Amino acid sequence: MYDKRKDVAYGKFETATHGQSLRISGDLKASSAQVIRDTTQQQVAVNKWAILCLAASSGFLTTLDGSIVNIGLPAISQTFHVGVSGAIEWIIIGYLVIIAAVLLTFGRLADMVGRKPIFLTGLVIFIAGSALSGMAPSLLLLIVARIFQGLGGALIFSVNIAMITSTFPGNERGLALGLNAVIVSLGVSAGPTIGGLITQYLTWRWIFYVNVPLGLVVLLAAYFIYKEKRPASGQRGRFDPIGATLLAIGLATLTLGLSFGQEWGWLSLATLSSIGIGVVTLAITVFVESRMPYPILDLHLITNRTFAFANISFMLCMMALFAPGFLMPFYFEQLRGFSTEQTGLLLTPLPLTMALLAPISGSLADRFGSRWLSPVGLAIACLGLVLLAQINTHSALWDIIWRLVVIGIGQGIFQSPNTRTIMGAAPRSAQGEASGLLATGRVIGQALSVALIGTIFAAFGGSLAGHLLSTQAHPLTPDKLHSLQQMFINGFRSGLLGCAAFAAIGIFTALARGKGATVEQLH
Repeated sequence: MYDKRKDVAYGKFETATHGQSLRISGDLKASSAQVIRDTTQQQVAVNKWAILCLAASSGFLTTLDGSIVNIGLPAISQTFHVGVSGAIEWIIIGYLVIIAAVLLTFGRLADMVGRKPIFLTGLVIFIAGSALSGMAPSLLLLIVARIFQGLGGALIFSVNIAMITSTFPGNERGLALGLNAVIVSLGVSAGPTIGGLITQYLTWRWIFYVNVPLGLVVLLAAYFIYKEKRPASGQRGRFDPIGATLLAIGLATLTLGLSFGQEWGWLSLATLSSIGIGVVTLAITVFVESRMPYPILDLHLITNRTFAFANISFMLCMMALFAPGFLMPFYFEQLRGFSTEQTGLLLTPLPLTMALLAPISGSLADRFGSRWLSPVGLAIACLGLVLLAQINTHSALWDIIWRLVVIGIGQGIFQSPNTRTIMGAAPRSAQGEASGLLATGRVIGQALSVALIGTIFAAFGGSLAGHLLSTQAHPLTPDKLHSLQQMFINGFRSGLLGCAAFAAIGIFTALARGKGATVEQLH
């Protein structure tokens, strides 16, 4: 099956950086041939950096949207007269569920029909979904618009990493992925601050409207700049609707159960049914896909040791390092009493540090390989999480910031080399699928992080204590105040130590992948 897929060149697109060599007839002078070659190389160099800018800009848009919407939820709840839990959570969860459901399918489609049409379609849907979200007259229509927007986000996520790895040569891929991480990190770090300013001085609707002009710029640039050679229609392979449907059901229900597990109760019928349906459906998917000539999910790819363990390490990284992003706002706002804008600024050291380290670690991976950089990065992040867990109610801001910086250093060292390994372990014909699996691992890891760490935080009383501290109309007695603060810190500390445990496991999975095959060997 796998050999058949490799023989069919459905995914062997080349961006402008890998164009066919110019054939110079024998009667042309050598000097003319050299001029043509030099001109072509200059065009190639310009194009690959332009494509990196397109991929990074789209990543910035989608991550900015994800981080900015969280800040606007209280204002949205006031507009539609609903609580901050319950139906309003579907604004976030509906977006994540649809992305998880269709990412792999879109990655496979990108390998069949080309990355450019998938990318452009994703931008159009994302822009339209943003505009519809901003105009939504009711909560129900806002949720529907967000799900539609998530469809566009999934199309973008499924190809933006593959756009980079298929454009840059092997000795520059780590650097390119690191530079991409810089822009994406800026979206993460800027989101809370921008979201706070927008909700304070405009309305929450501009949280969505801001995507429209930015998205249009990226769309127009991609249409005119991104060049891609596509295969003939008979060389694309066939689409697998059965596998696509099973994957969508399995990943959507699994993500749904994980996202609502704490609210519904982990032993409730709804949670167990949702997770159970997801697991059983995914098991059926593996059985069905193993018998398909052109499967959505290439089992030979996910059983590749290097690819599999690098993806597991990435998912564990997301489980470890996504949770501090939602625990720290509770710490700053509920325990310490900071405003939303102050909280957004205080959260920026982690993603900014990651942004500074990512291109450096990517360049090191290009020169020396990724074998040791990934586990070292996770080890540093693990140490940073343990250190962050030691802060208390009265910790100085600098004492908090330097610990966030340590976590950012670890994540920055880990991410680019690990992404390079994942994409390098996949053949060129499966770059879209590899990009889809990478993005799916991110979504599932984030859902697991929120579900598990959120449960630990609540189980030790952190959630209840934070609520009481931030909603008391009358001053608390010193004893009651101290008791609630201590309860919050116990839950906060336990959650961060849980994050550190995930990072520690990730160290060993990163080491277990071995040297692996490189991009250059496979391609």
